[in-house]
Amino acid sequence: MTRSDRCPAALAALLDLVPLLLFSFLAVMVESATDSLDVQALGVLYSSLNSPPQLSGWTPSGGDPCGHAWKGITCSGSVITVIQLPGLGLNGSMGYLLSDLLSLKTLDLSNNYIHESIPYQLPPNLTYLNLAGNHLSGNLPYSISTMVSLNYLNLSHNMLSETIGDLFRDLQNFAELDLSFNNFTGDLPTSFGSLSNLSSLYLQNNGLTGPVNILANIDLTTLNIANNQFSGWIPPEFNSILNLVIEGNSFSTGPAPPPPPYMPPPPRRPRRHSNNTQEPANTPPGCEAHPDLAGKKSLTAGSVKGIAIGSAIGGLCILLAVILYLKNAQKGKHDSLNSSNDSGRSDGLAIGRVTAMEIEQQILKSSSVTSLNPPDKVIIEKSPGQNVAAKWPKVPISATSYTVASLQVATNSFSQDSLVGEGSLGRVYRAEFPNGKVLAVKKIESAATSLQEEDNFLGVVSNISRLRHPNIVAFSGYCAEHGQRLLVYEYIGSRTLHDMLHHADDSSKMLSWNSRMRIALGTARALEYMHEVCRPSVVHRNLKSTNILLDEELNPHLSDCGLAALTPNTERQVSAEIVGSFGYSAPEFAMSGVYTVKSDVYSFGVVMLELLTGRKPLDSSRVRSEQSLVRWATPQLHDIDAISKMVDPAMNGIYPAKSLSRFADIIVLCVQPEPEFRPPMSQVVQEIVRLAQRTSIVKRRSGDEFGFSHRVSEQDPSTADASF
Repeated sequence: MTRSDRCPAALAALLDLVPLLLFSFLAVMVESATDSLDVQALGVLYSSLNSPPQLSGWTPSGGDPCGHAWKGITCSGSVITVIQLPGLGLNGSMGYLLSDLLSLKTLDLSNNYIHESIPYQLPPNLTYLNLAGNHLSGNLPYSISTMVSLNYLNLSHNMLSETIGDLFRDLQNFAELDLSFNNFTGDLPTSFGSLSNLSSLYLQNNGLTGPVNILANIDLTTLNIANNQFSGWIPPEFNSILNLVIEGNSFSTGPAPPPPPYMPPPPRRPRRHSNNTQEPANTPPGCEAHPDLAGKKSLTAGSVKGIAIGSAIGGLCILLAVILYLKNAQKGKHDSLNSSNDSGRSDGLAIGRVTAMEIEQQILKSSSVTSLNPPDKVIIEKSPGQNVAAKWPKVPISATSYTVASLQVATNSFSQDSLVGEGSLGRVYRAEFPNGKVLAVKKIESAATSLQEEDNFLGVVSNISRLRHPNIVAFSGYCAEHGQRLLVYEYIGSRTLHDMLHHADDSSKMLSWNSRMRIALGTARALEYMHEVCRPSVVHRNLKSTNILLDEELNPHLSDCGLAALTPNTERQVSAEIVGSFGYSAPEFAMSGVYTVKSDVYSFGVVMLELLTGRKPLDSSRVRSEQSLVRWATPQLHDIDAISKMVDPAMNGIYPAKSLSRFADIIVLCVQPEPEFRPPMSQVVQEIVRLAQRTSIVKRRSGDEFGFSHRVSEQDPSTADASF
């Protein structure tokens, strides 16, 4: 073949390769494009960290972290699996979209200057989380209890406080947990006993109290609980721990007393290191390992013989039970034919059998740790003349039990001088204890609650004690003796949003625009946690400005969370013409008594209207057309000129002018008459955060949370548009 003959052939072969090369190139391009949810989550994280220049490649929006090698990012295909940014001097917070990183396995932000609280919605599938050496405050987020793949958690050397939540019951994969050098207080959570695979636990240098017996049945190799306030006896099982540090506590000396006779023996703990003679670990009762599965132990001849004998005995037991059942059934039928006058009593016994089964099912249903609502009340039918009482199943309570006497002393016998507030369920008192600690005590009026029985009240208490969020008033304990029903909370103070908006006569106490934004965002985050993090969802049902408490920094703390079950669900039937006159109540509740999470969203929209206008939801002192805030304001929320005129005069025109329409847009979404059209609270939170971040990007002149504190007045139009 001549050279001229070979050229066309080579060219044709090359042309045949072009589609293949082009397809490969496009495949690489497609594979490198990062998942859009991951990109958005990183953008929020970057902005929340104040856009640090040391994060090369990062951008606040858009970009391709997997394709362009952002600093500290590792990907698998188009999803992000690792974020490692330790010791980079990062300052700011962690944002609110980390839960969208569904494929993230490792998150390391240790040894930085990150502050505020740990986001309560973390990447759900993490196996490694290291936030040590920062300035994090608050408590452990509840979402940790759902991160079942987590095997390493290090939150040491922060400023975390309060009690360690009972979050660990389902976290069987934990190998190392480090909560040292924080400000944790209270007793160890009972769910620590479920950490069957935990090998290293560091709790030193906190303020933890109580006994440590819950750790006795964990197969630990390293345990450091030094410099706390633990008491009681040192469990003898600690002698087998290789690396044990326990000094700096108040342990009792001498031999430990034997357990009381009524105490059951501690549950058998599964062992990670087993020999061939041990049973498989973590085998549920009645479930046996299949002999042919890989990794399971082979059955010996003795084991086979034992199984055969056991099966034979079991079969005989079943046969005997069937015979007895048939005999009793025949006898019951014969007795019923001869005793027709006792038919009512027989029906009652049958109902009693169904009742026992229903109660057992309710107990099984309510045993889940993640349940945050009171279990459904067991409704039992009974025949005439019977007195069958149904009780809620008992559930564990992690809060402190107070005596009536101690609360009487702390509140000066519930004197008028200690009274700080009053609501639909009862009065709230300031309680000062002998150790100097100040708490708030809500005294539930018996006439105001639908739960008269003690077990019913304790069921609600158990679920309230699991709500943990920086914008929810922390629950401390309860009292249920001598017919009293009292709830004890962290004392925030007597200032409510309602008081600040409608009764503040001192100009120095007026709420600035930044403070109003902070209050709206914190309250929205509390509702987002209750609606979308808690499982099942928790409905507030009584959201209003009087239930939003403000601390010294004007951070909001939502009160009365989880108390919806204490309030009777009074049915209402009203005409559609007066639905708009119910203040905070959503139309569906005002008309039919139906209340859902979307009803909470409506009430939140009313609170935002209060923040914008400074007006009360219902104000009979105004002209008739302006008495209902929602009815008066809603038609004007699409007109920027009208919005400007309805702004609270107390702000003296000091606000970013262009923010009003965006703030109004969020209100419009929340107060729509149809519940299905109202957004979830997570969307509301994102809209408020975006509003704040836009402000922060355009103007940064102070360390304020929202990035601006300069004056923007109607008299100075040149600066009015500078903020947004």
